Amino acid sequence: MGIDASAELLAMIEAAQVAGAGLRRRFENLSDLGVRSKSGPADLVSIADEEAEKTARTLLGSARPGYGFLGEEGGSVAGDGSHTWIVDPLDGTTNFLFGNPLWGFNAALARDGVVVAGVTYLPMIDEFYVAEEGKGAWLNGKRIRVSNRSTLIEAVLACGIPFAGKPEQALFAREMALLTPSVAGIRRTGACAVDMAWVAAGRWDAYWERAVNAWDMAPGVILVKEAGGVATSATGGELDLHGHNVLVSNGAVQQALLELLNLARAAG
Repeated sequence: MGIDASAELLAMIEAAQVAGAGLRRRFENLSDLGVRSKSGPADLVSIADEEAEKTARTLLGSARPGYGFLGEEGGSVAGDGSHTWIVDPLDGTTNFLFGNPLWGFNAALARDGVVVAGVTYLPMIDEFYVAEEGKGAWLNGKRIRVSNRSTLIEAVLACGIPFAGKPEQALFAREMALLTPSVAGIRRTGACAVDMAWVAAGRWDAYWERAVNAWDMAPGVILVKEAGGVATSATGGELDLHGHNVLVSNGAVQQALLELLNLARAAG
């Protein structure tokens, strides 16, 4: 694995492996899924999410019974007041349900509101990302680093697009108008887990989104930081896991990107 993992990180790795295997079986038999609408036609959920979260909750709870738990499907459970497992059992649900392999399992540990360890597992492309405070970021047992591109004109960015039912669509349109002439490319995979992991791996130079939850971003935050990058709010302030927005980058393009993002916001 490469990293000298703590007991907590080992517990998350096990949870990701077991839950990921179940998700993969479901993905390979999509016709068996029970699909319903969570809050509208563009926000689908399946029993696969719930199975994976139940698996993670059981395994993580067994490893550290006193820790709190925050999951996308099951909500929050109070714990010792300092430690919280944060789990997105299936990030990229729509991709999953449409047969797109870009989806993953997210788990992180927050201590006093700060992420100190995290795992992102992308089963269908066989990528297992782990990171722990002070121990670096790793992909399939090999150390990873953010990119070294230093200017926006050579940078490839990733983003979350506010599709139907999401807020700030007009702001996003202004962002695109400012950014598209200034960068080498802009991508959207449809899974925050994928995009943040790929910033850590140096494939993207930055990623931002304004309609995102703690369970979407938590592992990616520690992955990017331990890979040498930075994580802030989408306006450049201190990151709040519950602030519903995030910007991660290799650090070198952070200020130039923030200037354009904030210019787009001010133009509204």
